[in-house]
Amino acid sequence: MRLQYPSNIQIILVPCTGKVDALYILRAFEKGADGVYVVGCMEGDCHFNNGNFRAHKRVEQVQKILDTINIGGERAQMYNLSSSEGPRFAQIAVEMDEKIRKLGPNPIKLAKKKAA
Repeated sequence: MRLQYPSNIQIILVPCTGKVDALYILRAFEKGADGVYVVGCMEGDCHFNNGNFRAHKRVEQVQKILDTINIGGERAQMYNLSSSEGPRFAQIAVEMDEKIRKLGPNPIKLAKKKAA
C-alpha cells in the first residue's frame, strides 16, 4: 500500500520522539519551515518508556514560544499514532498541509525575503 500525502512534507526519522528537542523544531522554523508536526508512539507504548511524553511537553513549549514571537503556536503540533496507522499518518499530513496553507508562509521566511 502506497500512502498518498503532500510532496512538500519532509520526514525526518528519529529513534524516539523523546530525542526531538525544542531547539530542533525552532531551528526548522528559522530555516523556513511553515509548519512542523511530530508523530510519536501511542501514549504508554513508548519503547523508551516516556519519550513521547517528553516530546509532547517540548512541542507545547515550542507552541508557547511561537505564540510569543507572533509566528503562531498552531504551526507546531504533536500526534500519537501506532505503526499500523499509516493511512491516518497520511490523513494528518494532508490536514496539516491544509492548515499551514491557510495560515500562510512562515513570517520569518517572509522577513528574510524582504531583507534580501
